[in-house]
Amino acid sequence: MVTVDDVRSICLSLPGVTERLSWKQPAWFARTLMARMWEEDVLTVKSAEREALAALQPDLFYWTPHHDRSPLLLLARLEHLPPDELSELLRESYRLAGPLPPTG
Repeated sequence: MVTVDDVRSICLSLPGVTERLSWKQPAWFARTLMARMWEEDVLTVKSAEREALAALQPDLFYWTPHHDRSPLLLLARLEHLPPDELSELLRESYRLAGPLPPTG
């Protein structure tokens, strides 16, 4: 099973990502929020394919009425999330969150 530590490790390996609390939960930011623990073992990410993912794998992906106003936000149950899919989700969310521009 994927853990919060797995999420943290991948997020913090991406350039410019920082971690801080959001609503008393661990959250990771590039220019904007890229990932946050929604509740224990449920991760919030950004995805341009929210509708398709939730339709194809409803045991894994979903959103709540709270997320209706943010069409990119998707919830993922860590207990059903394969590790390789976690990395892919976080990299897409990072891209959508607006990674920091290169310095120099």
